[in-house]
Amino acid sequence: MAKHTFLVLTNPVEGKEKEYNDWYTNQHIPDVVSVPGIVAAQRYKLADFQMGNGEPSPWKYLAIYEIETDDLKATFDGMQARVGTDQMVMTDALDMKSVGGFIYSPITQRTTTEEVARMRRKAS
Repeated sequence: MAKHTFLVLTNPVEGKEKEYNDWYTNQHIPDVVSVPGIVAAQRYKLADFQMGNGEPSPWKYLAIYEIETDDLKATFDGMQARVGTDQMVMTDALDMKSVGGFIYSPITQRTTTEEVARMRRKAS
């Protein structure tokens, strides 16, 4: 089964951050993870420290969804069909104008610090 990662970058509507976070964590994540093919999710908040001197991120929040499917389009069609129904309740606390969603498919194996250390010990 093919694995993919879906990154969703979002912001709350000004003045509705508490409502947004409650909805996202307690309603939206369970709704999305109930879609066939989406197997896990985790939310993140932009850290105070950032690398480099570039422009600040336009997004304050990130959700990472893990997807396992051989039919990516069918998974997202299934998700879209649920949006706005009782299977995927939406909120006006989410700033829909600023949402960024990006699907990535792996091109390498996952590398861990333990694997790198083991390879380096073998090489020396």
